[in-house]
Amino acid sequence: MSDASHSTDIAIIGAGPVGLFAVFEAGMLGLKTHVIDALDMVGGQCSALYPEKPIFDIPAHPQIAGQELIDQLAKQAAPFEPTYHLGQQVTKLEKRDDGRFTLETSVGTIIDAGAVMIAAGCGAFGPNKPPMEGLEDYEGSGGVQYYVKRRADFAGKKVVIAGGGDSAVDWALSLHDIAEKVMVVHRRPKFRAAPDSSAKLQALAEAGKIEMVIPYQLKSLKGDNGKLSHVVVATLKGEELALEADHLLPFFGLAMELGPIADWGLNLDRNHIGVTQATMATSVPGIFAIGDIATYDHKLKLILSGFAEGASAIHSARSYLFPDKEFHFEYSTTTGVPAE
Repeated sequence: MSDASHSTDIAIIGAGPVGLFAVFEAGMLGLKTHVIDALDMVGGQCSALYPEKPIFDIPAHPQIAGQELIDQLAKQAAPFEPTYHLGQQVTKLEKRDDGRFTLETSVGTIIDAGAVMIAAGCGAFGPNKPPMEGLEDYEGSGGVQYYVKRRADFAGKKVVIAGGGDSAVDWALSLHDIAEKVMVVHRRPKFRAAPDSSAKLQALAEAGKIEMVIPYQLKSLKGDNGKLSHVVVATLKGEELALEADHLLPFFGLAMELGPIADWGLNLDRNHIGVTQATMATSVPGIFAIGDIATYDHKLKLILSGFAEGASAIHSARSYLFPDKEFHFEYSTTTGVPAE
């Protein structure tokens, strides 16, 4: 393609854990990859939202932090020399008459690709913010934070955590032994987190190591010049408490949207892309979807599921790229990997 800045076998949209493992799988089949991500770093949600949060369901790792997992995946992919286009979003995707694709990004990068792998997680994401007046006044100073980048930032601090899902419970468990005080605000006693995590939270509360502020909801913030001093909470009956706090961590999930992906003619199911599970193929031949953004019957949104989906999709993509060539499956113990 004379008008293409780059040409590759597979363009992978999304540099999260599943996208990075797809780079490795493609490399093992001798396929070159270019990886595009809107963030200015690889890692997706693992790096942006919970770099220090432990992950417990990665095979062979009883416990591994989000950023450590990303570092290892990037190292695993490195021998295959992927080209990363970070800090840019794919804004245009067109399939040409020859079956190949032209991708254009928000900064004008043009990529000619034989196949496309969408590993965009939940698409464009941002936090669902609580409807509180003056919230932005405390965001810049760190008084209000929606993600935890470094546990050490909360050492010796009074921390209010709001929410009833996994993020709220997991961070309460993680910070209770480093913060001066952790207070969990939730509107009801029952949490939506994993049962084991909820049980640990309850045990810490009974031991007096975490304060449960239930049934309350966030109402307002107090402080001076952007420095938070109190988080005001209230019951549905209007009873109020002013919690002395250095930080508020509201965990009310992510606002997700597909962005330009919604205009690419794919089979969409709300904010997900429908695929054939065996091949991870979308409704457009040559485009595959893996990880959280892909959906099929009985889908499990787990990183380890995304790894398996990536392997299946890369093999399917190779068949799409070379439909007349016969391939024989080989194990990595047979082929090895290139030396860095």
